[in-house]
Amino acid sequence: MKKLPAFLSVLTAFTMLTANAGALPADDGPVLSAECAVVINADTNGIIYGKNEQKQHAMASTTKIMTALITLESGDLDRPFTVDSMAVRVEGTSMGLREGDTVTRRALCCGMLLPSGNDAANAAAVNIAGSLSAFAELMNRRAAQIGMTGTHFVTPSGLDADGHYTTAYDMALLTSEALRNKDFREICGLKSAKVEFGSPAAAHTLRNSNKMLSMYDGCIGVKTGFTDNAGRCLVTAAERNGCTVIAVTLHAPDDWNDHKELLDLGFSRVKPFTVQTEAFAVETAGGTSDTVPVSAGENPVLGITADEADRLTVSYNMPAFVYAEVCKGDTIGYADVKLGDSLLKRVPLRADEDVERAEPVSGEFERLIRKITGALIIGQ
Repeated sequence: MKKLPAFLSVLTAFTMLTANAGALPADDGPVLSAECAVVINADTNGIIYGKNEQKQHAMASTTKIMTALITLESGDLDRPFTVDSMAVRVEGTSMGLREGDTVTRRALCCGMLLPSGNDAANAAAVNIAGSLSAFAELMNRRAAQIGMTGTHFVTPSGLDADGHYTTAYDMALLTSEALRNKDFREICGLKSAKVEFGSPAAAHTLRNSNKMLSMYDGCIGVKTGFTDNAGRCLVTAAERNGCTVIAVTLHAPDDWNDHKELLDLGFSRVKPFTVQTEAFAVETAGGTSDTVPVSAGENPVLGITADEADRLTVSYNMPAFVYAEVCKGDTIGYADVKLGDSLLKRVPLRADEDVERAEPVSGEFERLIRKITGALIIGQ
């Protein structure tokens, strides 16, 4: 256990594990039907394999990953409202909304992510932003925050439009971000869901069009898509042994089999690693003990490829001292697990035991201490 010197914040880093492999080049990867494809490690967003992964392409209803994420982030998920009559008059797949129906934003997300309702996407967009074009601005703003540099959104549903495009890698980045949203992660992994909507509202069962949920062990989502222009598009994520990999294909006639190959490849490279964090003794002021032991309690586990391991570091942000009293479980500092400059996980470091406040000094002595301390401060 390291003892921290007084008046010194600790910020250290050290390399963990070893590495000897990188992402597979397209020529050495699986034989795919997809025009564009990628598989990434969801914990790091590192590319494991790519085929034209930066090529801009139409993405059909996989667009609804962004629409659903923004809807879930908008709040008021369970407040009923009446759908806009024009928003639900849209071609293609539908969750069954009609003019005058009452629905909630949460139900619309189920309608987007399961049966891929274009009506659900449009209804959410108009309710949140006032118009489809205004919502598209929100989509592009969110895409920039995520780092989707090869993407531009025009429609919330994914129906073809001039200037509506993405890349396989950008869609993987979007999915990695979306899966961090608890509600999104839950909804996209449902094979079916019962939701209420209508006039008056009544229960309806929505079924998921994503066959990978049944076809691939550990699949947790995410979204299908198809238009004549985009072809068959698919985004999937799967989880095994605490590791999550994300696969994306654009214009893939045999997408189900493509994704089995990509996910298998991902899990052959991404393995669980326990990140070893250090314990510290942090000095206390005014306590019955001079120090308090601090640790992570349980070390974090991340999915890491061998190539990524060389760049994995842990840095510590700790105070020079803490004031008593300290209760066991109080958060004292943090361990930041990073890959290069990217923060992968912030681990709270907590007090392992109580430190009670020391008996107060006499009033006269306390006044003297305050007078001396004040004089020192003024002198500075």
